[in-house]
Amino acid sequence: MAELKIHQFFCRSDNFGVLIHDDEFGVTAAIDTPDAATIRGALAERGWSLTHIFTTHHHADHTAGHGTLKNETGCVVVGPEKEADRIPGIDQRVAEGNQFSFGGHQICVLETPGHTLGHVTYWLPDDNIAFVGDTLFSLGCGRLLEGDGTMMWQSLQKLMALPKETLIYCGHEYSKSNAAFALSVEPNNALLQERAEEIRELRESGLPTLPVSLAAELAQNPFLRPDSPEIQEQLGMVGHPLATIFSELRRLKDRF
Repeated sequence: MAELKIHQFFCRSDNFGVLIHDDEFGVTAAIDTPDAATIRGALAERGWSLTHIFTTHHHADHTAGHGTLKNETGCVVVGPEKEADRIPGIDQRVAEGNQFSFGGHQICVLETPGHTLGHVTYWLPDDNIAFVGDTLFSLGCGRLLEGDGTMMWQSLQKLMALPKETLIYCGHEYSKSNAAFALSVEPNNALLQERAEEIRELRESGLPTLPVSLAAELAQNPFLRPDSPEIQEQLGMVGHPLATIFSELRRLKDRF
């Protein structure tokens, strides 16, 4: 299988831009387009020509560059079927269970609503990579701007079922603030303490905290750990349904 090259870079104030490239097939995709100029610069730096945009959801900070980049390159815009009327320049609509090829790589589409109602994740099983947009963050998850807690918990369970070695690429650099909240609800988690220190050091050096393995998130991210006895005790919710505990965690984070 041809090597998949990945270039991650900061965009806007706290977004990530991500380019993926297959040399053998000469294809390059942007995962969302927070800012056309920044993505154009990243393409030029690598000498890559944009052929695709893979859209996770309709929010402007993920689609702002769609129109400009499509006009400049003629790239194919892929996006969630359930948000097609809100994705600029969409050419290909995708939904749960769809699979398609990007060069020599298979991409599987998972519907992961909650942050928005049509949000999708792009999972590359042979490369052990998932582009999760704003559904999952390191030590956090997306705000429930359109869906509810039950919907988001179901989406996160879908991601939790992926192979543990999967590397997670997220839409934003929120890890430092997420770590502070995570420690407030599970302060005795030693792996979380180590990750919080790692995040502090990376951010002080101006470096990204992503990607991160799913295995690490399963061990450290409170939003994937409503079954944690410590979290349940901290919230006074021992034995409550996991979706209910998750919803309370999200409510507390919104006010944190």
